[in-house]
Amino acid sequence: MISKQLIDSLFAKFGTNDINQLSIREVGKLVSMIEKESGEEFIHMEMGVPGLPASQIGIDAEKEALEKGVGAAYPNIEGIQVTKEEIARFAKLFMNLETSPAHCIPTVGGMQGSFAALLAAARSNPDKPYTLFIDPGFPVQKSQLHLMGVPFKSFDILNYRGDKLKAKLEEFLKEENICSICYSSPNNPSWFCFTEEELQTIGELATEHDVLVIEDLAYFGMDFRENYGVPGESPYQPTVAHYTDNYILILSASKIFSYAGQRIGMLIFSEKTFTRKYPNLKNYFTSDTLGHFIPYGVLYATTAGTAHSAQYALAAMLKTANDGQVDFIKNLHLYGQKARLMKEVFLKHGFYIVYNDDKRELADGFYFTIAYPGLTSGELMTKFLYFGISAISLAITGSENPNGLRACVSFVRLDQIPELDLRLARFVNEMKN
Repeated sequence: MISKQLIDSLFAKFGTNDINQLSIREVGKLVSMIEKESGEEFIHMEMGVPGLPASQIGIDAEKEALEKGVGAAYPNIEGIQVTKEEIARFAKLFMNLETSPAHCIPTVGGMQGSFAALLAAARSNPDKPYTLFIDPGFPVQKSQLHLMGVPFKSFDILNYRGDKLKAKLEEFLKEENICSICYSSPNNPSWFCFTEEELQTIGELATEHDVLVIEDLAYFGMDFRENYGVPGESPYQPTVAHYTDNYILILSASKIFSYAGQRIGMLIFSEKTFTRKYPNLKNYFTSDTLGHFIPYGVLYATTAGTAHSAQYALAAMLKTANDGQVDFIKNLHLYGQKARLMKEVFLKHGFYIVYNDDKRELADGFYFTIAYPGLTSGELMTKFLYFGISAISLAITGSENPNGLRACVSFVRLDQIPELDLRLARFVNEMKN
């Protein structure tokens, strides 16, 4: 065990008594400090960072672009044409979604895409100030709204799957003050995936109540129960875009192509959403058209576009996937393998999966949720630190469950799983004594 006194003293530097409130990056910093002071290598489950090498195709394309001189030129705010074309092709081939390259915009990672979409939705109608989050979810999206001064509402999906979802959504939508619904699927942190029936419910209600759906597809294709990796063939990645025109989709190269370091993502709009006029946008920008407001109002004011060379990398990676030259989904299957093995170890030692109702067996993928009988999230998170294990509390994800942590598999090496088994055995022994 790592010294309790050491861990408590380092945690005290963060200025809070509640470990549940630490952000993902703060947990990472705390664990890094503990490793440095103790000399003990942690089993890292806190950070949702890709654990695979970056796509060589992207690296080579970016090098070539830089050598041709693109580093000296500002990129087009709406994205370079070749990238926009490959995003549109990707949407058609892997989602069976018709969209125009004009309605596809590269962003500085999915994070900037999220910021832009949430801000635009919040400014669209003064009578609809609220974003509705279907939780649990990515904590930073709420941080973005806090930064903007935008209010939001949320509910925990755990008890509202299937037929119960419609009534729960209507509870909020009947007030007619919701501008957007935001969620991720596969879900960060629980890894549940919405069914087609649930997506249809969300889409139809969004149309009925004139609400934008901001669908975060950061973990595109990573429900490994199905093979979504064959271009132009079903099954296709499930999306609300099949059931409403009121959507903005967020995709990212960080997880799909393990290209996180270059911060490159994309927004995909329906024609209706892109060309929609919202008079209230005139209070913030010269144009009231959403598809003009986002690139020239939000993206220009924040980063003045997306890195030129990274756009060429994204175009190349998408093209090889679109052309069927690379099975990008197959390359990600290691995450599912690690999740299965890690869950087996946790279950063996008396832990349980918090979010385990996916209308069928839960997928194995990038994340899963765990809890231990009799311990709150904060208690479990703290005790794990003593045994060199790190994870984040579900409290910061909007979960209403007081017990449980999010475990990310990406940084856990296969050779560390036996060590995880040993540390959990020590943990359980300590709990019994």
